[in-house]
Amino acid sequence: MKALVLKGKDTPLSYENFQDPIPQAGEVVIDIQAAALNHRDVWITRGLYPGIVFPGILGSDGAGRLNGRELIINPNIGWGDNLRHQKKSYSILGMPKHGTMAQKVAVEANKLHDKPTHLSWEEAAAMPLGGMTAYRAVFTRGVLQAGEKVLITGIGGGVALFAMQFALAAGAEVYVTSSSDQKIARAMEMGASGGADYKLEGWEKELASQAGGFDLIIDSAGGPGFGFFPKLCNYGARIVTYGGSKGAVPNFTPQSIFWKQISILGSTMASDQEFADMVAFVNQHQIHPVVDSVFSITEATAAFERMAKGEQFGKIVLRIETNNS
Repeated sequence: MKALVLKGKDTPLSYENFQDPIPQAGEVVIDIQAAALNHRDVWITRGLYPGIVFPGILGSDGAGRLNGRELIINPNIGWGDNLRHQKKSYSILGMPKHGTMAQKVAVEANKLHDKPTHLSWEEAAAMPLGGMTAYRAVFTRGVLQAGEKVLITGIGGGVALFAMQFALAAGAEVYVTSSSDQKIARAMEMGASGGADYKLEGWEKELASQAGGFDLIIDSAGGPGFGFFPKLCNYGARIVTYGGSKGAVPNFTPQSIFWKQISILGSTMASDQEFADMVAFVNQHQIHPVVDSVFSITEATAAFERMAKGEQFGKIVLRIETNNS
């Protein structure tokens, strides 16, 4: 088969011949039709991720065929039986185990789900990792209820967009932040009620004037902005964090946390049951994942450059060149 191979830190990805996957007990081999990028793929190319193996094949997101069935792949490896958290040994497809940026990939047979029929291959490939992360953050950890007001930061990223789509489908009133007025406008075209540019002084006051207060905040950044969240929260609100791209939170005080009975909750990835529930939710509400752009896998370098720049609105997808495409 051919695969996109990472041979070392800060080395160019190479699309080349690679040994076919050999399935282990309980595994099957999928013919991949499309794969999608995540920020972790960029971090791995820079050596900024644990357990990197060279040569390796990246990719946690993928959709493909097996014996005529059209399938999407749950990228979980060893979550375990506890819904509250994953096992310490938990990992996901795409490092250290070879991932989806190849013509074929070996996965556990019980990690396969029928591709929603309303989705294209590119949309289906965009769904797994971002979709399941957002689903857990919004519903399992955030316990979203219809009619609540939700703030989702960093709109334009894959997880943030899934979180917005899921919250809207569940009957919530959604607001967003971004450093791009264009991204905020696009989110509002999709159903968001408002938004603010987090790089502008007083962005938190602008959101407060628009929404009054929030019952749920979904954040991927941390950093200085996180310190404003308690002021934006209604009594009994939940703050769910699934990332920390902006680093440590300065000048954070606990008073409004305990006085308003606010919960701060960490969330990452999702259990196998939540993945199945997410797929069912997408089917029920006929949700279409937002695809920013589609590249041939032979143009992967350009796709990774777009991801690194952070200009995308939605998922960046690789179309796999196969005889079955």
